Order: sequence, then C-alpha cells, then structure tokens
Amino acid sequence: MRLNGEISYRNEEEKENEMGSVLLPPLPQQKLVVGYALTSKKVKSFLQPKLEGLARKKGILFVAIDQSRPLSEQGPFDIVLHKLTGKEWQQVLEDYGRKHPEVTVLDPPDAIQHLRNRQSMLEGVANLNLSDCYGKVGVPRQVVITKDPSSILDAVSKAGLTLPLVAKPLVVDGSAKSHELSLAYDQFSLSKLDPPLVLQEFVNHGGVLFKVYIVGETIKVVRRFSLPDVNKCELLNGAGVFRFPRVSCAAASADDADLDPVVAELPPRPLLERLAIELRRRLGLRLFNIDMIREHGTRDRFYVIDINYFPGYGKMPGYEHIFTDFLLSLVQSKYKRRLTAKAAGAEMFFDLQASGGCSKSSTCALNRPCT
Repeated sequence: MRLNGEISYRNEEEKENEMGSVLLPPLPQQKLVVGYALTSKKVKSFLQPKLEGLARKKGILFVAIDQSRPLSEQGPFDIVLHKLTGKEWQQVLEDYGRKHPEVTVLDPPDAIQHLRNRQSMLEGVANLNLSDCYGKVGVPRQVVITKDPSSILDAVSKAGLTLPLVAKPLVVDGSAKSHELSLAYDQFSLSKLDPPLVLQEFVNHGGVLFKVYIVGETIKVVRRFSLPDVNKCELLNGAGVFRFPRVSCAAASADDADLDPVVAELPPRPLLERLAIELRRRLGLRLFNIDMIREHGTRDRFYVIDINYFPGYGKMPGYEHIFTDFLLSLVQSKYKRRLTAKAAGAEMFFDLQASGGCSKSSTCALNRPCT
C-alpha cells in the first residue's frame, strides 16, 4: 500500500494570527536582513540556491556573520540565525542580545544548550499529560552513565531496564559521532560501551520513525526507516553490541515504501499540535525536530526518542516556503506589537487630554511632570 508520507499543518493559534494580520497596514518595503552563523556543512545543506532565490523574491537577504569580528560591528540585522557550539559563542550572543533587544536571535543559546545533553533533552516530555489528544506520549525508560564502563551492568539492574538497550552518546555536539547509536543484546556486552552515554530501552516500532519538524508554529511530518524490530528468538540468540550510523537521517525515505498501514499511519494531528505547543513553551525554542516512534502493536502509544535543534531542514519537503514565511512572520509579529503599543499610547494620551491631565499622585504614562 503506497501512502503519502508527509503532512504539513499549522495550529489554530497561527490561523487566528493570520486573520488578525489582515487588518494591519502593509509592512514597510525594506529588506529583511538575516545574519547567519552556521558551520560550513550546515550552510551547504540549508542555504541551498532555491531557498536563497525564493528569499530574495520575498525581500529576505541572508548575510554571513564574520566570527573574527565583533558581532555588534556587523549588520544591522533583523534576525540572527545560528547553530554554533562553544561557551565563547554563547557569551557573544548573550551580550549581543542584551545590547540589541530589537534583533530576534534564533534561538536563545541557553535554551539550545538544554538539547545538547540527552539527560536533560527529554525531561520536558517525560511529565507531559497528553492523554486527551488521541494518544499518549512518553519517553523510553533510560539511565545515564557518566563514567566507568564496569558500573553499567549494576546501573541497568537498579533501573530495572530490559534488554536490548540502545546506547547513545550523552552529549550532542553536532558531530556525526554524537548521533551514532549502538544496540546491546546481552548483559556481558554492556561493559564494552564507552561512557558518557544514555541507555534507553529499545521499543519495537515496526522499523519506522516519524520525524516531526517544527518551524515556528508550522509542523511537517515525514517517515524515515529506523532499526528493525527485535523478536524473542533474536534476543535469546543475539549477543554483542551492534553499532549503527545516524539512522534517522538516512537518505532512504519510508514515504514511498509499501508498509503495513498500521505501522505507516502518521501520528494524529491534534496530538502533534499539542505536543509542539507544549515543547515550544517548555524548551523556549522555535526551530527543532522531534524523533517519534509508535510502539508496535498499538495505535496510540508514542515515544519521543530524540529532540534536535535546527535539524536538517533541507531534507524537509517544501522547506524553502515554510522557512521564508516563518522569517516574515517574525517581522510581522514585531510590527503588530509596535502598532498595538503605539495605539495604546495614543489612546492613553487622548484619555488624559480629555480628563485634563493626571493627578500628582499618579505616575504619568507620557513621562511628563505632573502639574
């Protein structure tokens, strides 16, 4: 059975914003300047010619940030788009944000840091209650090992984890190695793993992973092939540690594969909308993706196994239009807030004028001395 493997939608809040924006005067005709600080690999995958061409048509200009020069001496920027690691860069951005509050920084460096550790990455998901949204979302049981491989077996036993276990590096630093994983079939193999790492219980999920891209308030879902299910016979006869590359980023998509409809069925829209809203709020991020699986044999039991900041949007169908619309919406939102503030100020001014001014005991909103 051939299924359409992607779905894109926006929540009701975004639709209301669009309706409200119709009443606004048009934005000033000027370029939207986006300064970007990305690795060469990310520049190649993200800033593709089609994206830059569409951006120019929409009045968006991407400008590379020179990391050898002070950031405040560059620009001016309307938006700073970044995905670099290191405490020095984080401090540069934090200082810049304080000096230039009018510039939107995508995203706050302290919020991004939360996703660079797999121990803290899934904390926001573990205590979510989405049972009223057409499904349940949780995280696989896991334990963190920071050092000493000989302590792994004891830690796994105390945590009550069941084999097989997926081993992932604790720190996510953007390198290919930080996204590699291993599957441990037996207890004796656990001591061969290399801490610091996270051990997660493996959940059979039909060999299909759902990659949920978040761009502001827009959600797009695609299928990817994942690790195959493990049966009892394989578990009894299996031994050792099997290492895998970055599985969810494999070039082969599951969108056009002949899959069992129960396995291939995308997570329900209301569930994903609620999940995205909650994670945006809890994480304080607008650009990220969620790797989700459905427990095999169920229709409504889902697990989040990874969250990544500023993922490979170049692999997301139609990302050029989605991303440029998102950038324009940020400016529209700021413009709307400025107009609202000006309207509120003008209304207060006329109210004060009509009432003959303010009393001496009050604080003047117009910043004028009371008479």
